[in-house]
Amino acid sequence: MHEQGWSGQRIAEALGVTAGAGSQWLKRAREGGWEALRTQPPPGPTPRLTPEQRQMLPDLLRPGAEAYGFIGDVWTTKRVAVVIRREFGVSYHPAHVSRLMRAIGWSLQRPRRRASQRKEAATAAWQHERQPALEAKPGTRGARWWP
Repeated sequence: MHEQGWSGQRIAEALGVTAGAGSQWLKRAREGGWEALRTQPPPGPTPRLTPEQRQMLPDLLRPGAEAYGFIGDVWTTKRVAVVIRREFGVSYHPAHVSRLMRAIGWSLQRPRRRASQRKEAATAAWQHERQPALEAKPGTRGARWWP
């Protein structure tokens, strides 16, 4: 378009972008040629784990959390972060570990927090008999309550 004599403003309007974006594209084309206009990956830090280390993760985690001295065989983001730090010397925040695990095809599980004294039969009976009665209290329509 520019080679055909179009102005930067007119090119931007035709492409549905701002004049500033059009101006940046023209500048980039002038300085680096048509190759400079190709999409480029967004800049960011280089990954701390190499691709080989990422491929090793499933094999490291497969034996289970207890193999690394954790109590209970459940992987959490904190536990995986500890294993990554021990094995590769790389520290990750647990929130980033969840993204890393999804990227390699794993999903993390959260352990259920239950009291060790929990009585399953009594809990089930309460949920079946008492809880519905508490949830279904009849209300009086139009009644006012004054403190």
